[in-house]
Amino acid sequence: MKILFIGEYSNVHWTLAEGLRARGHQVTVVSDGNSWRQYPRDIDLQRRGITKWSGIVYFLRVLLLLRKMRGFDVVQLINPDCIWLKSHWQKMIYRYLRRCNRRIFVGAYGCDWYWVDSGLNKRLFRYGDFYIGDSMRTDEPQVKKMIDEWIDTPKGRYSQFVMNDCDGIPSCLYEYQVCYASYFPQKTRFIPLPIKVEEMPDCSFKGYPVRFFIGIDSQRMRVKGTDIMLRALLRIKEKYPTKCEVVRAVDEPFAKYVRMMEGCDVIVDQLYSYTPSMSPLQAMAKGIICVGGGEPEHYEMLGEDELRPIINVEPNEESVYRALEELLLHPERISELKRQSVEYVRRHHDYLRVAEQYEKMYLAT
Repeated sequence: MKILFIGEYSNVHWTLAEGLRARGHQVTVVSDGNSWRQYPRDIDLQRRGITKWSGIVYFLRVLLLLRKMRGFDVVQLINPDCIWLKSHWQKMIYRYLRRCNRRIFVGAYGCDWYWVDSGLNKRLFRYGDFYIGDSMRTDEPQVKKMIDEWIDTPKGRYSQFVMNDCDGIPSCLYEYQVCYASYFPQKTRFIPLPIKVEEMPDCSFKGYPVRFFIGIDSQRMRVKGTDIMLRALLRIKEKYPTKCEVVRAVDEPFAKYVRMMEGCDVIVDQLYSYTPSMSPLQAMAKGIICVGGGEPEHYEMLGEDELRPIINVEPNEESVYRALEELLLHPERISELKRQSVEYVRRHHDYLRVAEQYEKMYLAT
């Protein structure tokens, strides 16, 4: 098949493209590199500047690229909002893509009208971006920003148009599957995130200090719970200064982020998630233990009844602190959790197996 991916989050499209290419498909990835993260792509669609003139230049670049975006068997958008243009221009481009290609899929990989609407009006989870238990998080600036951006706006209406029109919606996390299947039960299909699995890493624990890694997106710390996890981590460091080290990657490009992760034992990530996302999965493939989202529901969706590599925490600082301290004081657990982490990724997220599942979805639609 000839496949076009437009947009990028967390290196999902590039990793999936590598898997599909290995299976004999021709894949082109067009993206802006996901802003400062600078993930790899075949065609760069980065907008340089936010002035009116830079917008005109960017729009002309997109128009010139459209001739390269036709004649594909599959076009997949990372999100309805995948190009740095206002929604009415994106709708025009979407219609062009629909007219000039065979099938269009849109990933349930991030935020859009459906994610925000379900968060506000459907109690699908015990906690998440929009509430914890019975407490709403609508006073949180980033949550408010999501609401203002998608609800009762042209962008939100454009999102609804795209999701209703597209041929299929692949979801990558337990939460996204539950959310989008509640609106589009026939079109939504859960497929795990793709991770490029390399040679088996050394999973033995070399002894203290335990090296903790935390990746920080400074613009989204509070909505992801990184602020809370960091506070718990710094308390641990203060109490056990010789037993642990803390490695912080703050707004680092992807290549440097991965280098900083090397040699760490534990990654702390995704406080409000039921499921590990790309960053913790990439860490787990290297034998790094994840402290974060690992609820029973996500294991059940994967059909995993043996491995339990993720140290699941509740969405509060004390739960994170206790989990970190328990691991620090029982280092005999570390080697086994490292081994299970690698096996978990190999079993459920290997990029070649994931690519095969996408291939089947594309061909069945």
